[in-house]
Amino acid sequence: MRRVLPVAGLVLALLWLVVPLAPVLVWAGAERWSYPDLLPGAWGVTGWRDAAAAGLPFALLRSLALGLAVAAVATPLGVMTGRVLGWRLTGRPRLVVAALLVPLVLPPFAVAMGLDVVLIRVGLPELVSVVLLLSVVAIPYTAYTSATAFARTSPELEAQARALGATPRQARLRVVLPAVRGSILVAALLAFLVGWSDYVVTLLVGGGQLVTAPVLLGAAASGSGNDAAVAAMALATLVPPVALVTVAALRVRSSGRTAADRLPESVPPEERMR
Repeated sequence: MRRVLPVAGLVLALLWLVVPLAPVLVWAGAERWSYPDLLPGAWGVTGWRDAAAAGLPFALLRSLALGLAVAAVATPLGVMTGRVLGWRLTGRPRLVVAALLVPLVLPPFAVAMGLDVVLIRVGLPELVSVVLLLSVVAIPYTAYTSATAFARTSPELEAQARALGATPRQARLRVVLPAVRGSILVAALLAFLVGWSDYVVTLLVGGGQLVTAPVLLGAAASGSGNDAAVAAMALATLVPPVALVTVAALRVRSSGRTAADRLPESVPPEERMR
């Protein structure tokens, strides 16, 4: 019974995610689908050709670049913040927690409209402004993920490395960071997903000049009328992050098993007496 419940929960979760995507999968391969047919009358790749002609490949590259830029900015800042939260401010740092939660509590539209005026007056380029704003949104995710990892790792690990002659930089890079590597990977993935999937900030702050995959998808869904092309854009936008999350989850899980296999076995009490 204990094994059946987790499996059933996993199956229900997969159905919850896959069933709504079934019409999108069908539409992406539909050449002609007229009422009242339950399935398309003809299959083809016209939707994919129309999506490519609308600029989908370049939009995906822009989304990739934006996600990588946000991850490059938000991950180091989140790791440094998480180190302080996990090792230094262990006594319920309410003020710090509240400050980190502000970008998540406020609506993205309000944040984008409020900071857009400030960024325009400063004179920052649209791309830099988008990366900075999305990094602010991503830092809470990276900070809390890193804080959880540092809270599970003893600060004595770094102190012992320093006692053995390592410099502060060597202790952090060769001892501490490998110990929290899996959580840092998850934090970077979350930051990447923030940049990849954003629509509101990219559209408003980017001024329509930064056409990423979500922006192109929103424009096509609101006015093109080409359901096959919209479905193809939706799948192309959805599949890369899902595949990336799956690969990262498998890698983190395998690294955890490897680390567990390397742990020394406990010594029996009678052996300790000897």
